[in-house]
Amino acid sequence: MAAFTMYSTPWCGYCHRLKGQLKRAGIEFTEVDIEQVPEAAKLVEKVNNGNQTVPTVVFPDGTAMTNPSLAQVAEKLAA
Repeated sequence: MAAFTMYSTPWCGYCHRLKGQLKRAGIEFTEVDIEQVPEAAKLVEKVNNGNQTVPTVVFPDGTAMTNPSLAQVAEKLAA
């Protein structure tokens, strides 16, 4: 089961880096391309003061992180 949702775009270098780190760490997540899903783009804008900043990670408790490090994601999941 996915631990959280990561909102991204295909051309985002930071998204590719975080995806690779998460996969190597064995952390499962759901990825949503905000260019393909307009509702997702709106959600990303909402948590980023109107900006479509990716990667944006949203956890089941509703909290979000923008461009987090692997360590920040792992720390949140362990909490």
